Amino acid sequence: MDASVRAVTLSANVTTLLRLLLLLLLALSVARADENAVALLQPGEVFTYRVGWGLFGKAGVIKISAQAETAEDNRSLIRVTTATSSRGLIRALYPFDGDATMMFDPKEKRLISGIAATKSAKTKTRASINFDYEKGVANYVDHLREKRSATITLPPGRPMDLITSLIQSRTWGLAPGQTREALVLFDKEFYPLLITATGEETISTYRGRQKAVLLVPTMIGTPKGMFRRGGEVRVWISADEQRLPLRFEVRLKVGTAYAILTDYQPTKVK
Repeated sequence: MDASVRAVTLSANVTTLLRLLLLLLLALSVARADENAVALLQPGEVFTYRVGWGLFGKAGVIKISAQAETAEDNRSLIRVTTATSSRGLIRALYPFDGDATMMFDPKEKRLISGIAATKSAKTKTRASINFDYEKGVANYVDHLREKRSATITLPPGRPMDLITSLIQSRTWGLAPGQTREALVLFDKEFYPLLITATGEETISTYRGRQKAVLLVPTMIGTPKGMFRRGGEVRVWISADEQRLPLRFEVRLKVGTAYAILTDYQPTKVK
């Protein structure tokens, strides 16, 4: 295999892993315990991650931000947006862009809607989900493949995206050996996960060497999707008062993609 073919193959794999990272960061989850401890992203917070894979240390960028909004009925909402894109050589060979928006009701402490879209050289996706808590269902719409649209029964709990759930871990205070259960919706199917704090490590960060708690989500019961194929997800949360998600990893047979926090902007104090 010559260098150009290898580069295209690697680029395709990185794009696949970028899409999985985006799904991970935007997966809808339902915490089963301590519902009153929900800690949403606060308006003004911005997280920027550098995505890498193998020799490609700058394969992409993920940016997550939160803004305050007012709904038509004058409710105060929080809009959480996530933008993902490939960079450098990877983008030249295999461009990828992904965008998603999640709308939260901070008073009720729950997710009310979400929409996500991705675009690569040959593939496009666009899907949205709206929650009807009175009826106990979520309406999932695939805007490009209508046959995949579905009405999903909501399990008990308060839906939120997985990245918010992991940021919420700064209120959990998980110590090594402790666990937390969550139901995660990848695409339109719920996955029961057990998030375990497996230990404390010192890792390199944009602020230098820093202690972090390693969280490992695993499936409860029969593995599905990427977990069935031997996939593994790991997340490092800073072991300080901020408890920032410093690093994400998605391990698959094609390699390990990672997202490293390179910049964090906290909420501005008025």
